[in-house]
Amino acid sequence: MRLQTWAVQIALGVLVAGAWAANPTSNRWNVLFVAVDDLRPELGCYGCRHIRSPNIDRLAARGRVFLRAYCQQAVCSPSRTSLLTGARPDTTRIYDLETHFRTTMGDRVVTLPQLFKQHGWFVQGMGKIYHSGLDDPVSWSVPWSSPKTPTYALPENRAIVERKVAETRARLAQGLKPTRARDYGPPVECADVPDPTYYDGALATMAIEALRGAAARQPFWLGVGFIRPHLPFVAPKKYWDLYDRAQIQLAPNPFPPRGAPPYAVPEGGELRSYEGVPRGPLPEELARTLRHGYYAAVSYMDAQLGRVLDELDRLGLTDRTIVVLWGDHGWKLGEHGAWCKHTNVELDTRAPLIVVVPGMPQPGRPTEGIVEFVDIYPTLAELCGLPTPSHLEGTSFRPLLDNPDQPWKRAAFSQYPRTHQGRSLMGYSMRTERYRFTMWQDAKQPDRVDAIELYDHQQDPQENENLADRPEMAEVVRELTAMLRAGWKAAGPPASSR
Repeated sequence: MRLQTWAVQIALGVLVAGAWAANPTSNRWNVLFVAVDDLRPELGCYGCRHIRSPNIDRLAARGRVFLRAYCQQAVCSPSRTSLLTGARPDTTRIYDLETHFRTTMGDRVVTLPQLFKQHGWFVQGMGKIYHSGLDDPVSWSVPWSSPKTPTYALPENRAIVERKVAETRARLAQGLKPTRARDYGPPVECADVPDPTYYDGALATMAIEALRGAAARQPFWLGVGFIRPHLPFVAPKKYWDLYDRAQIQLAPNPFPPRGAPPYAVPEGGELRSYEGVPRGPLPEELARTLRHGYYAAVSYMDAQLGRVLDELDRLGLTDRTIVVLWGDHGWKLGEHGAWCKHTNVELDTRAPLIVVVPGMPQPGRPTEGIVEFVDIYPTLAELCGLPTPSHLEGTSFRPLLDNPDQPWKRAAFSQYPRTHQGRSLMGYSMRTERYRFTMWQDAKQPDRVDAIELYDHQQDPQENENLADRPEMAEVVRELTAMLRAGWKAAGPPASSR
């Protein structure tokens, strides 16, 4: 009996794989598009054992984990804009958190959700999809929505925010500048409250209701944007209790990369806007508390994802729905003596990406193929049989969903702007199989190179030692300079793999 069952399972697997290979776009798939803010690829499915992420891991078991996925700029709005337009930052002209891409690109760009709406999908977005305050109404079939939960649950923490807001308003009324960059409360909160008290729990409830409504409107494209583990690290107490504070390890390299330009890895100004966080190196106990809070926030977000996936199962939609989970960029937790994102280092530019397509071959098997977030747009379009706009600057990685081991891109490209001594610089960074190579150019005179960084990931995976000035690396620098200047098209997958 056991042999018969095994034979049937093999036969069914062959039939499913054959159907996928023969006509993978025969179905107008639903799409569940899950964005997660500030999520490091430090999860169970990425080989991490100290983070509790059971729901992300069960999603990964059904799909493809991309072990080497890179964003195009490691900060919220530029990264999300690049992914959702399928264009790179130098095309979108979005390098900050304030500028809307419609002001730089106009109506000529068709966003990823907008493409699906134009071709008959019911498209709904909620939570943080585009950067906060920069929604794009034409992307949605119904208005975008978001939970209205307070940031903090504890009255004492809300009081801190209220006091700071009042002080800022009073100064502005007197014609004075605020004394601080943001009216933030503490960087962490542990409260014994139900999950929906905070944003992500309320968002999961909204997403469940949306799935119930969308089930009658198939095909649908539903974007769900969780904000944890973004600062502040707030989560119900039960998620803090998953971790033993005494066992939490601090960053193994709390110092800037040796030999790097001083502006390459700033200490992290975003964190310093929160109550009680000093400038300079953080006290060890505060650093451990922040790590604890980050871990708790990841597990809290993971549990809310689990609620949404459970509802997808309950509604019988799992076998008709592509699921994409991505983090908008990575995050530093004290590595390089820094916190947050805002750099070109591996910890900031590399982020989680998981894609699940019903019936895909070899589910649960990860891929080492290098991919970029601009590749997500053309991939989803191809999977759903949609035409791709001419402005796209990525490559569909659907072949890696077929065969995770085939040769793919030679490099991924990221960038980050910086001001140094009154000069505007742009750091263009390239991650190859072995190296991270970053060239800092004058933004007004691109031929003027201010500094070069070179890190050998075979010998130095933490990127602690800049090798660019070493004589023995001169030929590598020349080769990588030529490769960087040749650009993303020249580094694409071989024609035989597309």
